[in-house]
Amino acid sequence: MADTSDYFYFAGVGMEDKAIKGVDVEISVVLGKSVMPIHQLLKMGRGAVIELDTSVDDDAIVLANNKPIAYGEIIVVDDNIGVSITEKISPNQQEF
Repeated sequence: MADTSDYFYFAGVGMEDKAIKGVDVEISVVLGKSVMPIHQLLKMGRGAVIELDTSVDDDAIVLANNKPIAYGEIIVVDDNIGVSITEKISPNQQEF
């Protein structure tokens, strides 16, 4: 049997298949990460700033069901925040 692991992978490929049309996928966007001691986290209140490990020019990571699928640039659309995909992540690159 042929390997079809990439068939439904990204950008709507194969979405005409009735078996997957009703399946929801949770999309998340990661701007960056940070590690801190728990006591520092517990002291945080309104206005606290968490410094992330990324710079302003770095792409965010787009996750589908907690798996990285793409990189993207944060954009503003009217009063909403969006992500413009800049690069697809292949299944064998999915380290997060």
